[in-house]
Amino acid sequence: MEIYKINAISALLQGNRYPGRGIIIGKTPDGKKAVAAYFIMGRSANSRNRIFTEKGNEVFTEPFDESLVEDPSLIIYAAIRAYENNLIVTNGDQTDTIYEGLQQGLSFNKALESRCFEPDAPNFTPRISGMLTFGEGDFSYQMSILKSIDPEGSDCARYGFTYPAKAGLGHFIHTYVTDGNPIPTFQGEPERVAILDDIDAFTSEVWNALDDENRISLYVRYIDLATGTAENRLVNKNQ
Repeated sequence: MEIYKINAISALLQGNRYPGRGIIIGKTPDGKKAVAAYFIMGRSANSRNRIFTEKGNEVFTEPFDESLVEDPSLIIYAAIRAYENNLIVTNGDQTDTIYEGLQQGLSFNKALESRCFEPDAPNFTPRISGMLTFGEGDFSYQMSILKSIDPEGSDCARYGFTYPAKAGLGHFIHTYVTDGNPIPTFQGEPERVAILDDIDAFTSEVWNALDDENRISLYVRYIDLATGTAENRLVNKNQ
C-alpha cells in the first residue's frame, strides 16, 4: 500500500527550497546501527550566520561570525544531548527542557508540555523534537511537533509519535512544507524514509539534496547497537 512507501530522503528534499530544520531518526538496513540526523537551513543573514560544533557527545549551534549576530534567542541552542540511555535531538532550546524533564522523572511528551511553537510571528515556527531510547541491544524512538493551531498563534497543537526501530526504515520531520510568506508549517505524520548502511553515503545524500542557497549545517550520528560506539559526520556550509 502507498501508505507504507519508504521514500529516498533525496526524493523528499530535492527541489524543495525551504523545508527549514529537519530531524531524521531510524535504523540501518543491516539492523546494526541507530541513526539520528539533524539539519538547519536559513533565509535571513541572522539565520545563515551559524555553524554546528561538537562539545564531547553534544552538538550546539553557534554563530559563525559573532559580530553579525542580531538575535541569538531562537538560533543558538543545544541541538543534541544525551541523558542516560536517551539521545535527544531538537530544533531549539527544548533540548534542555527534555533533558531536565528526564532528570525529574518526566517522559519525553510530558516534559514538552511546558513548551509551544516559537514566538516568531507570522511564521510561528514549530518546535520539532526527537528522542532515541536504547536498551537490550535495540532502541525505540519518539518524535514531536508543537505548532500553532491557527494563523494568529492563539494556542498550541501538540502531536507525538512513537516508533519501534525497524531495519532500513527512518522517519523524517521538518518545520516547514516549503518556502512561503508566511512559511507553511509541516503537515501530517513524519515521513517514512530509507536509511543507508553507510554513514558517508547517507550524509552525502541528505546534504546534496538540500537547497544549495539555504542549507547551513548537517549532523549525522550512527550508533552501533552492540557496542554503543558512535560515528559522526558534521557538515558546515560556512567552514
